[in-house]
Amino acid sequence: MARAKKVGVIGCGNISSIYLQNLQQYDGVEVVACADLNIERAQNKATEFNIAKACSVQELLADPDIEIVLNLTIPAAHMDVCIQALNAGKHVYVEKPLAISLQDGKRILDYAEARQLRVGAAPDTFLGAGIQTCLKLLKDGAIGEPLSAAAFMMAGGHESWHPSPEFYYQAGGGPMFDMGPYYLTALVAMMGPIFEIAGMTRMTFPERTIMSEPKRGTKIPVEVPTHIAGTLRFSSGAIGTMITSFDIPAGHSLPHIEIYGTKGTLQVPNPNNFSGPVRIQRAGQRGWEEVAVHLPYRDNCRGIGVLDMAEAIRAGSRHRASGELAYHVLEAMHGFHISSDTGSVYRMTSTAVSPQLLSVAAK
Repeated sequence: MARAKKVGVIGCGNISSIYLQNLQQYDGVEVVACADLNIERAQNKATEFNIAKACSVQELLADPDIEIVLNLTIPAAHMDVCIQALNAGKHVYVEKPLAISLQDGKRILDYAEARQLRVGAAPDTFLGAGIQTCLKLLKDGAIGEPLSAAAFMMAGGHESWHPSPEFYYQAGGGPMFDMGPYYLTALVAMMGPIFEIAGMTRMTFPERTIMSEPKRGTKIPVEVPTHIAGTLRFSSGAIGTMITSFDIPAGHSLPHIEIYGTKGTLQVPNPNNFSGPVRIQRAGQRGWEEVAVHLPYRDNCRGIGVLDMAEAIRAGSRHRASGELAYHVLEAMHGFHISSDTGSVYRMTSTAVSPQLLSVAAK
């Protein structure tokens, strides 16, 4: 077996636990260090997950053994940490979104290209069994030619449960930048690149109140739209409808994602998850047929994008959760907001390659 790629994690906050738990189970990567601005937090994660070294960010970046930096910082720090890692000669995989601004996202990709290094980015949920099953159905023509799609992420705000939800209401936050990457990445994987977008946005409440510990009762100023709705035209000609919202506390009955084709309709599972259910309704038939999900990665497998990138580096092949895909999704998220602000249709400037299906034999 090829030597495992050595990974250093920067950012030991809420999301890091599931990454560290999963990456320890994969033979192709080895987490050898973790760092955080709060060194005590890094030390706690190192102890919890038996990581050899807890250190400062600069110490981690200076470690010549580390080949991939996993950037799990808050969105406002994504660009700076990615650039530092690339300057240190490391490949980088970053939590979503790739960056806050399009300029910062482009800068990351340009730095990587100039240094012949890789950029990968979350989400990697589209590599899970649920959406991979959907991709296989689409490839096999199960619903004919996809003509349109609908995607809905509607919920109350994260202030009801997250211990530090402030950044969800700052630049780089809101429902589109927080949850939109899951939905848009899945849509691009299934429908191909996006050509243009028409959007409308609303900031419903000027402030939110934290309902979770330890900051219960603290008021959060809202700086970003919290309800975004719009339409997308894909390069294929298919048209999509999408809503992301933090203004729906009572729930709804709309699907996460549905794809409508010439021969049927495909109901796609929650793109924030890795498994099913997957359902299909064929033209001329009544009722939904549930499709068995037998492919690998059915549990919460956050980190498989890092593993896939490590394996692609060894093989000299294209990794699936790529920086180019993440940048296309970043531009689309901005496209909804720009369209609303300008009252015009936003024409995309980037494109992306729909990632290849994972091998059924993947483990």
